[in-house]
Amino acid sequence: MPRDSRMQASFIRLDPEVEIPSRSHIGDAAVDLQARYEVILEPGERASVPTGIAVAIPDGFAGLVLPRSGHAQRLGVGVVNGPGLIDSGYRGEVSVLLINHGSERVSFSKGERIAQLAVVPIPDIEWVEVERLDETSRGSGGFGSTGS
Repeated sequence: MPRDSRMQASFIRLDPEVEIPSRSHIGDAAVDLQARYEVILEPGERASVPTGIAVAIPDGFAGLVLPRSGHAQRLGVGVVNGPGLIDSGYRGEVSVLLINHGSERVSFSKGERIAQLAVVPIPDIEWVEVERLDETSRGSGGFGSTGS
């Protein structure tokens, strides 16, 4: 898509020291979110970490707060409710619910990247109650039903 036809999403910096949300590389699907304050997570501990920004996700879209794969691999840190969901009507500070699944204490400095924010389209679905659902090859098979 040509650069001038991209949609815009608005944000407010709640902390002047926080960097503007940006992609690390051209073509990345998400922008980086940073810690507004230093945070220390003991093994098994979780914390709500503010990012210093508030966003306005356009109508018809949602923001998904995703973990950083490097933090998961090296440190065992993830997003508790990953992905976190930011609805288009929310205007408060974006916070990330981090959890330390590792066996060592982990700390993040102010301004350190802690998660990613992807904006995705959400179709306007109307839910209709019916007597029966259509049949599929999977049917009502749940967790592990495909053999993996």
